[in-house]
Amino acid sequence: MAADWPPGPPRRVNLPNSITLIRIFSIPLLIWILSSPRFTSVNGEKELLASAVFIAAAMTDGIDGYLARKRGQITTMGILLDPLADKLLIAAAFVVLVQINPSLVPAWVAIVVIGREFLVSGLRSIAASEGFTIEASELGKFKMVVQIVSVVAVILDHRWKVVPVYGYYVFPIHWIALAAIWFMVCVSLVSAIDYFVAFWSKIDRHVVRSRRRAFILSRRRKPVPVPPQADGDVAAST
Repeated sequence: MAADWPPGPPRRVNLPNSITLIRIFSIPLLIWILSSPRFTSVNGEKELLASAVFIAAAMTDGIDGYLARKRGQITTMGILLDPLADKLLIAAAFVVLVQINPSLVPAWVAIVVIGREFLVSGLRSIAASEGFTIEASELGKFKMVVQIVSVVAVILDHRWKVVPVYGYYVFPIHWIALAAIWFMVCVSLVSAIDYFVAFWSKIDRHVVRSRRRAFILSRRRKPVPVPPQADGDVAAST
């Protein structure tokens, strides 16, 4: 008992939150690897290292959520940082890809991807203010997988267009990256519409019920009687 007294301050950064912070700190590392002249693309060192960092950072998205649920360590900090880390990672990756490989990732693709993330964040914030929670749908999770594949494919395409496999067979990285980018854009738009429909169906019904309830309560209120005003111009007679 003496060893546990006095109790120390509560630990705000638990293991799931630490993993989320690692994902956030990996973002400048990814940007530095792809932008710095320290790493060259002669043998593909830059592309391989950047792909490994991005895949490792993306994998932590599922790890921190799983540990938080299993260990009962779902905190306000984790709820705030987890989606923020995902959006920062994807946004940073596509901004850098616009710079290093604009033929595959033009600026409008990055705008669509980042705009979709801002839209979903805004819808979730409004829903939370109304007491609702819009959870990640299966389509949204699939969108994240497609984004990971497209980012890695575009990074590798910066050094290799095709990779020989066996004999005359090659692995067409360029065509895979091109198809993944276009497919990712379509999935992102469909996912955004899906979130908007889920948001509108919940919030619109809630607002309509709230207004109807307020209207009914206002009709049921009885008018407050106005006290009679004394006539000060008439004097009391004796």
